[in-house]
Amino acid sequence: MHNGVQAQVPVLYVADADAARRFYAVFGYSEQRAGGDGESRWSYLQCGELTLLLAAVKPRLVTVELPLLIYLYVDDVAATIERLTAAGYPAQRAGYPEHAPGGECRTTDPDGNTVLFGQRRAVPEHARVAPDGAEARFSLIRQAAEAVSRRGGAPAHCQIGSPRGETCTEPAEVKLADSWGDTVWGCMAHADEALLNARGAFLATEDGQGLAQFLAARHPHSEPTPI
Repeated sequence: MHNGVQAQVPVLYVADADAARRFYAVFGYSEQRAGGDGESRWSYLQCGELTLLLAAVKPRLVTVELPLLIYLYVDDVAATIERLTAAGYPAQRAGYPEHAPGGECRTTDPDGNTVLFGQRRAVPEHARVAPDGAEARFSLIRQAAEAVSRRGGAPAHCQIGSPRGETCTEPAEVKLADSWGDTVWGCMAHADEALLNARGAFLATEDGQGLAQFLAARHPHSEPTPI
């Protein structure tokens, strides 16, 4: 008897179900069923075994300060970019990370949600295309920093510092936290580094590998101060 999850259906709240359906059709999703009325419409999409439910409800049931992020693996990044461009959706190349050695790109759906798509099949070095512009490397941390700057409340300087204990003079832009309640403000570069090295950052974990241990390793004679 199987007691685990048998299927999952991501639900995406959108302003216009038809516009969203046309966008995701570029990635191979097709509408299987649809229903509702003028105030509440839904469209059930499928691509192979993958499903996506678009829900257009007025007033919207879910509002978020940051756009949602959707990650899709595609068979051919170059062909996907061509289809997006032909349909009027711009796409940015974002390099060749380890999880997408065939290339990774970024686009935006009609509701402003960020859609990252990558290719698992690697391409040789000579066939790789350079990322588009200085901002090609997409980071949710940067979006969070922009939201913080709009609200205010961050301290003047980064509180993480360098591995040798020097104070970082860069402005604090992102607040990190872990399941133990340790919090710290950091600049973009040090916050990104902390997320890669502090295994418990943003995650509920009991392994003791959160921000406290990460900061203690950088500053052996000091303790992190909860904010």
